[in-house]
Amino acid sequence: MKRRQFLTDVMTDKELPKAIPVEKFQNQKIPDHLELGVGSIAPYSGVWNETKLKHLLRRTLFGYSKSDLDFFKTKSMDEAVDILMDIPTSSPTPPINAYNTPRLIDPNINAGETWVNGPDDPTFIVERRQSLYAWNMQQLLKNDRHIQEKMTIFLHNHFATESEEIFSPIVAYRHHKLLRDNCLGNFKDMIKKITIDTGMLYYLNGYVNSKTAPDENYARELMELFTLGKSPESQYTEDDVKAAARTLTGWSINPTDFQTFFSPFKHDTTNKTFSSFYNNTVITGKTGTNGELETDDLINMIFTKEDIIARFIVRKLYRYFVYYVIDTNIENNVIVPLANIFKQNWELKPVVTALLKSEHFYDNNNIGCMIKNPLDAVGNFIKAFNIPMPTDTIQKDYASHLTLWSAASSMGMNFGNPPNVSGWSAYYQTPQYYQLWLNSDTLPKRIMYSVAAMAVGIDYPGGKLQADLLEFAKQFPNPENPNLLLQNCIDFFYAMDISSTKKAELKNSTLLFGLNEDFYWTNAWNDYINDPTDASKKNTANTGIALMLKYLLDLAENQLI
Repeated sequence: MKRRQFLTDVMTDKELPKAIPVEKFQNQKIPDHLELGVGSIAPYSGVWNETKLKHLLRRTLFGYSKSDLDFFKTKSMDEAVDILMDIPTSSPTPPINAYNTPRLIDPNINAGETWVNGPDDPTFIVERRQSLYAWNMQQLLKNDRHIQEKMTIFLHNHFATESEEIFSPIVAYRHHKLLRDNCLGNFKDMIKKITIDTGMLYYLNGYVNSKTAPDENYARELMELFTLGKSPESQYTEDDVKAAARTLTGWSINPTDFQTFFSPFKHDTTNKTFSSFYNNTVITGKTGTNGELETDDLINMIFTKEDIIARFIVRKLYRYFVYYVIDTNIENNVIVPLANIFKQNWELKPVVTALLKSEHFYDNNNIGCMIKNPLDAVGNFIKAFNIPMPTDTIQKDYASHLTLWSAASSMGMNFGNPPNVSGWSAYYQTPQYYQLWLNSDTLPKRIMYSVAAMAVGIDYPGGKLQADLLEFAKQFPNPENPNLLLQNCIDFFYAMDISSTKKAELKNSTLLFGLNEDFYWTNAWNDYINDPTDASKKNTANTGIALMLKYLLDLAENQLI
């Protein structure tokens, strides 16, 4: 049995909806490090097939379509990874005013125009936040074949801020733009940018950090969460946090345009002495506008701990893209070599590229071992079924994406509002990690989401999003053959195959309508194809596919990527 076949032990039989054929989930102990796969970042040289390709796409995209799969099938592994790593150099068009109604008109921003350049208006704070959430989902669900959104979420989780706690949606947008624009950039540069980012300054109280009232909030998280981590090797002291807070005094927010500026009058100009962990470094106090240079001195000092920082960030990347267990084998043969690449110049792109091209990434033990996060669950379904998003009006466009944002939020992943500065617990909470995505509340919501989209559509103000199951089936060769159609759907949705017994049961109870002969489906499909306008024939074919897909998407295997 594969070590990660089962997902979580938090659900009991009585908690599962009886109509949903999902096995009782169990927490499996990993018996030894061998089951974690071969630990090596040597370039993958094995067979490059559809299984390996889909593994790569599942880990780097929020879902893919049949056309995406066909596109990448023509590429080698190196070519596929290089395409995924080739992210846009320009920022996407910013969010717009799609919230005007006859009873609520933004007097400063016309419909269809962006509000991110101001002026700020507290009257529309809710509407603009919702616009930002919808816009973020637009970026995530675009049919782009690159890793930008996956890396944006990685940084959003690492530098977690809550848009609901930031005073202006304009500031929240700038923060998300910063993450997206730098998602594969220089990590050390990103630390400086995030340190003086208006959103982060507000969220972690950096803007009130002054010589008369030092605030240690950001200084603590800078070391504990953003650079060094909390491992035994990170031996910075409480006095180091206090000294760092004094070093960072002076950064403020302009109340007119919400831009960051440095105020020399708020800055502590005394020398700051650090512990032996930092080799008793003294950051010399500076006066006037030179005081802001102390921030660079602090970051440079922290980054002298290059081994600790590199391994800490690489472990987070590993848990995000591969698996959450890191044993001695993985630490020595994957984490450390990747960390050595990282600390050469602190660029994220070479590290992620090396990981995605490594033999370890494609080890069979690492395929289908992760539980989808809620954004994966939503994105995978929308893209798999090529569900068109409305384009006739901006109101419908934004409303439909906001509805999908709400769906992911209800499943436990509020894009824009991680639960706290540590991010989502599924990415750090030992020993459960990804298992925390599923419980007796969130799992039924995942299943109901897919069932609704297939059966009646997902309603949003002005319309509904609905999968066209017949068109989906037509993408595959010989859909009139129930065995081929079932296997193609299994291969498309699952990271692993299911037993022949389960396949037979599934086929007979869905496509064959319990009649146990393949020709029943063949006849039903051909009748529809030969007379597609006949409502009865169309309904029969659609019902068979709907039953099959509901069964497939209900099973536990559908939660794995």
